[in-house]
Amino acid sequence: MFSFFKKKTPAIAPVAAAPVVDVPPQAPAQTPPVTGVGPGSGAPGLSVTAATGSLIGSVLAAPIGVPSTPAPAPERQGWMAKLRAGLGKTASSLSGVFGGSKIDEALYEELESALLMADAGVSATQFLTDTLRKKAKSAGVDNPVALKNLLISIVADLLQPLQKPLVIGQHTPTVIMVAGVNGAGKTTSIGKLTRHLAEDGASVLLAAADTFRAAAREQLSVWADRNTVEIISQAGADPAAVSFDAVSAGKARRKDVVLIDTAGRLPTQLHLMEELKKIKRVIQKADGTAPHEVLLVIDGNTGQNAVSQVKQFDDALGLTGLIVTKLDGTAKGGVLAAIARERPIPVYFIGVGEQLNELETFNAREFAQALLA
Repeated sequence: MFSFFKKKTPAIAPVAAAPVVDVPPQAPAQTPPVTGVGPGSGAPGLSVTAATGSLIGSVLAAPIGVPSTPAPAPERQGWMAKLRAGLGKTASSLSGVFGGSKIDEALYEELESALLMADAGVSATQFLTDTLRKKAKSAGVDNPVALKNLLISIVADLLQPLQKPLVIGQHTPTVIMVAGVNGAGKTTSIGKLTRHLAEDGASVLLAAADTFRAAAREQLSVWADRNTVEIISQAGADPAAVSFDAVSAGKARRKDVVLIDTAGRLPTQLHLMEELKKIKRVIQKADGTAPHEVLLVIDGNTGQNAVSQVKQFDDALGLTGLIVTKLDGTAKGGVLAAIARERPIPVYFIGVGEQLNELETFNAREFAQALLA
């Protein structure tokens, strides 16, 4: 058993502006591996949990799971309201299936169509409808409202493997490499994640390794200013060199987290995917244990294309987590069920808008309830 407690650390001392540090590119020379604080050491670590949406101090004595969820705080209730609003169209479509007075074959056929329209995909749709039929028969469910509640439970169980905390503190710094296609909200998500970490006392260093897209460096600098954190940036530099310098600087300055923004690209752009692999290799030269997290940002509006992106980026980089963005009214949401069935990589965060406070930790039951509200 683990003992979790709310960590109330002082806020990071503000600075006048986020300095842009122009570091001359250096050849990535092999350095001895840096071993971070590991399980069993008794040293404190930080994990972002779905219980509160905040950083939680814990003793890292073994792999950390998600603790039982207490009554949601008022800010979490506000977040849940935003999530329900974002998934409102899908929820209305799915809930409409259960508006009748009886359970028959027509209901199950309508549910199957609604799930497919919600981007759940063929595999997840088949799994959910088959499981619902079996459990409804076994439990003697005889009215649509009870059937809907049973489906919420089944969806939550399907999504549960995706609910996992982002752990910070096992390594100093924890190096997080962030990838994603152009337009998915990658750089914005990095800005929001920086806010999460900085507000809970973690020192963050940003790396502007997205040198492929025009103005990406400037966009990340704006997020650095908003969060009053430092940024490593080199105009026109090689992305791998920027990443190497950032990890080296993060180690020298004893930062808790180094967040590396990589260039957006499609998985079909093979030369750019090779560049991502190069960045990962060079990061490992700066710190033999890094990157400690490889995150993919996916747009919740892209449907089954998001599943394809997850598979291809995972095959290339070995993803450790996902951030799902833009669940703000047009996204259908069912794609998380498809991911759970086809490539169950943890979903650390989901976003419902552009504001700093509109990125939160993923909770399987909350999401299931919002999807079928």
